[in-house]
Amino acid sequence: MAGSGPHERSERRSAGELEASVLAALGAAERPLTPAEVQAELGGGLAYNTVHTVLTRLYGKGLVLRDAGGRRGAYRPARDAAELSAEAMHDALERGPDPIAVLQHFVTGLSAGEARALKELLDEEGPPRRRHGAK
Repeated sequence: MAGSGPHERSERRSAGELEASVLAALGAAERPLTPAEVQAELGGGLAYNTVHTVLTRLYGKGLVLRDAGGRRGAYRPARDAAELSAEAMHDALERGPDPIAVLQHFVTGLSAGEARALKELLDEEGPPRRRHGAK
């Protein structure tokens, strides 16, 4: 069977995976990229229209900015990789039924240097006070 059978669909990337790939490509670049440049960075046979659609959605979500300085249609991340990773970690904590258990599992996977850095950050600033469910 040719076309879009169930097996073929399972090999397609989800919208979230495509968005993450596009954000990673933009984050690795030293300058804003056009949709064609993002397409070239990603490879994998993605259509230009697919890349453009993903960029448009990311722009709508406020995750990328359109460069207005001479390179019409070039995009760059609205936040750096560290900010995006921290946001994903917060989202994971909010989704889970037991955020403390998630933190315990996370901390046990840290290297000695990462654990030391985390302790120093908490000692310097103290943990933020957030109400349950507050963003």
